[in-house]
Amino acid sequence: MAKPRTRFVCRECGYISPKWMGRCPECGEWNSFEEEVAPQPGALGRRPPVPFRSEPVPLSSIEPAGAERLSTGIGELDRVLGGGLVPGSVVLIGGDPGIGKSTLLLQASARMSELHGTALYVTGEESLAQIKMRAERLSISSDRLYILCEMDVGSIKERIGELKPKVVVIDSIQAVYKPELESSPGSITQVRECAAEFTMLAKGTGTPFFLVGHVTKEGAIAGPKLVEHMVDTVLYFEGDKQHAYRILRAAKNRFGSTNEIGVFEMRSEGLVEVLNPSAVFLADREEGSPGSVVVAGVEGTRPILFELQALVVPTNATMPRRATSGVDRNRLALLLAVLEKRVGLKMSAMDVFVNVTGGLQVVEPGADLGVVAAIVSSARELPIDPGTVIIGEVGLSGEVRGVSQAGKRVSEASKLGFKRVIMPEANLRSIDSTDGVEVVPVRNIFQALSAVLSGNH
Repeated sequence: MAKPRTRFVCRECGYISPKWMGRCPECGEWNSFEEEVAPQPGALGRRPPVPFRSEPVPLSSIEPAGAERLSTGIGELDRVLGGGLVPGSVVLIGGDPGIGKSTLLLQASARMSELHGTALYVTGEESLAQIKMRAERLSISSDRLYILCEMDVGSIKERIGELKPKVVVIDSIQAVYKPELESSPGSITQVRECAAEFTMLAKGTGTPFFLVGHVTKEGAIAGPKLVEHMVDTVLYFEGDKQHAYRILRAAKNRFGSTNEIGVFEMRSEGLVEVLNPSAVFLADREEGSPGSVVVAGVEGTRPILFELQALVVPTNATMPRRATSGVDRNRLALLLAVLEKRVGLKMSAMDVFVNVTGGLQVVEPGADLGVVAAIVSSARELPIDPGTVIIGEVGLSGEVRGVSQAGKRVSEASKLGFKRVIMPEANLRSIDSTDGVEVVPVRNIFQALSAVLSGNH
């Protein structure tokens, strides 16, 4: 018997090579080639004939799609999706093992079965008894939610055709396979072909699909990058297992914004929506502690207040430590350089640690001024007024630049009882009402630090 031919496929871009290479010549990624069995000629059959010819149509004559979105029954998930599920859309959701992907989708499919009709949950990794145990823990009991334990794509498509569900969940895309392909489940070819099958089925029937994806050690969804291009929406479920809170954010969304986030709390009864994240992230704040500051950020259209902490300690090491949690380390290095050059604060003999409480990841530059204030507060052992909120981006010359949606940030601070907001002077014109909060406009970090630490001299 002839030995089956093998080939090497780049998991990032799908480039095929007859031999292993350290770097992909197509996308430039290192160590991205994986070996798989090459399909035999004719194994996939001939391409089916095209049922119709597409003709070019003037843009002005195309009727807009009027299909209403389907609510998932979970407000935070609807927010991230852009208002609900679009009929015929395919949503890929990834996250670390045990983060709560299956729990979230089982809750969503149960609520959608109550709102819209039959829902089908396909599991290729767990038995029916295991799914039942999770459902009992989540207090889920629905006659219109069907569970299918199957891995064969052909069998899954047959059951979908018989049941005609309103929504389908595939848990996970790495577990299902096509028998026509000789490669094993989870290989690049299997993941790509199975995702293509479900995408074509979703577009042909108008049934929305959720696909669960495993992630690599780098945090990206496992499998070829081509899968993320196939689907309509890519969601990442993030969070530290040591914290109860989970963040759902969109990396790609053809039907909505990628800036929105959904916040959940993992409890014994399942994932619970967090409707007021600001109050949650500030719940355990210790007032009057040096290095602690409250920052007003924005995720999409939602303002969020969070506590940012800094710890500055002397060091005898040649290379001082710069450790961060929730803040970009490169951004911290930039801000420390600004402090040393513009303010004269010697940071070369100090270890600096910066942390955002609650496991939140902050990517917007509007938190820069908060980081600077927390570092100076810790270095000089001067606590910041607990009723103060800080907003602003810091430039290399020490100027404080304006931020987006400043009015929403001030309004959120007012709702939670804060009395003073230190913010860029450039944002004053964009605020219609201060809601009884004292607004302190600043142009540079000298004015900002003077305002922040004014009550401690």
